[in-house]
Amino acid sequence: MRRLSRANQDRMADSSAMATEVLGGIAVVQSVAAEGREAARFGQAVQQTVRAALRRARARAVLVGFIILTTSAALLWGLYLGVVAVQEGRTSAGMLGQTVVYIVLLASAVAVIGEVYGDLQRAAGATERLMELLGTHTTLPEPAHPVALPPRANGAALALQGVGFRYPSRPHTWALQRITAEVQPGQTVAVVGPSGAGKTTLFQLLLRFYDPEQGHIALDGVPLPQLGLAQLRQRVGVVPQEPVLFAGSAHDNIAYADPNASAARVQAAARAAHAHEFIEALPQGYQTELGERGVRLSGGQRQRIAIARALLKNPPLLLLDEATSALDAHSEQVVQQALESAMQGRTTLVIAHRLATVQKADVIWVLDHGQLVETGTHAQLRDQGGLYASLAALQFHAAEPA
Repeated sequence: MRRLSRANQDRMADSSAMATEVLGGIAVVQSVAAEGREAARFGQAVQQTVRAALRRARARAVLVGFIILTTSAALLWGLYLGVVAVQEGRTSAGMLGQTVVYIVLLASAVAVIGEVYGDLQRAAGATERLMELLGTHTTLPEPAHPVALPPRANGAALALQGVGFRYPSRPHTWALQRITAEVQPGQTVAVVGPSGAGKTTLFQLLLRFYDPEQGHIALDGVPLPQLGLAQLRQRVGVVPQEPVLFAGSAHDNIAYADPNASAARVQAAARAAHAHEFIEALPQGYQTELGERGVRLSGGQRQRIAIARALLKNPPLLLLDEATSALDAHSEQVVQQALESAMQGRTTLVIAHRLATVQKADVIWVLDHGQLVETGTHAQLRDQGGLYASLAALQFHAAEPA
């Protein structure tokens, strides 16, 4: 019963996950006319779930039937022995009747216990999945005595010393190798390089989603493992390449990092991200429900909501993962202006695939195959004739009119 209950729960989870995945990407499914194929795939998953449920039901029926048969057989055998004893004069009819009452009570109790035992076994199988999650320990332990970060008014200082990292799913491939660099408070650092060079991995290490295998990272002179995770991430604002919005209002999504923020602060952050105008044009303004994952907004509007969320947090360290990639030319220009003003007084790291957006950076880091191969300003790297110069030449020549 426990094993079959676990299998039933696994099949239910698989079918639910499949439905969630397909419904979440329903636009892609419809765009390639794959509704029938996905419906058939979901039907197969449901059939597997039903078969697992039927196996569990049959096992439960066998268990309950076995308990009923054994208790009934015990009752009949006891009655037979009692009748024989009365006939032989070894006991009285009254004693037999009393014994029968006791046996009936006992048999009923045993049957109920058997029913409850079946429920317990089913619950035990379903609980195994929960216990696995509850028993999972994080690989990023909180320090027993977190070190307090010093107050910063002009950005944060970063130091990377020999940082190396490999993802657990790719233990033989280095995502980052021997990265050593420093960022001064208030600097803007652009991180460029080919796809797969390790740019996003660097951001994940800065947020301490992972710990490096080699070397260490320090924020304001304190190694990240000595900081509380909440304390660290409160100091960092992130604008991802693919903005994540929740099924709530525009106000709720902007104030997600600070639920107690006043309406005035939320609107100020929206204005700084050039999102106030289109939010005010929504049917209920800032209280308009944006739908699951913000499906009622365009890509550029979702990106500006995410930028406003980061600006409301007002962190000393700002991480921009190609924050203007989803914007049209006009929106990119106004949001870039907003970001430039937001960068004032804070340290900013920018991942950029379009090199035109990083020419004003104080320092440019060029990553390639997980290694920091070049550092310098746009002019310096262009004159060196290395990887950055080749990337810049490709993009700028491609941008020239024919």
